Amino acid sequence: MSWDTKDVALLKKLWSVGQSAAQIARRLGYSRNSICAKLTRLGLKRGHKPPTANPKIVSVRKRRPVLLAACARSVDKVVSTRKPAVTQPKEFTKRQLYAMLAEAVRNTG
Repeated sequence: MSWDTKDVALLKKLWSVGQSAAQIARRLGYSRNSICAKLTRLGLKRGHKPPTANPKIVSVRKRRPVLLAACARSVDKVVSTRKPAVTQPKEFTKRQLYAMLAEAVRNTG
């Protein structure tokens, strides 16, 4: 589909009014890419993006103090409520180990 002078004039007018390339494409019956390419060839640029009709203002949620306090916890406290998959072996003192060894020697001998 070739561009005729009426289409080019309407393209320039709609672009200067602030319509988007997609809106112009629907109105003229061209694809959005062909509109963008023609605008580039004509050297037409838009200085700024036109404001939308209904801008969305999204507020940023504040971090809860509980989450901030979680970072200050000491490392030795258990944070997870799940039980560990592997249980740690019980640690014995030297005196307990010597007593167990002596008992084992008495039982075998």
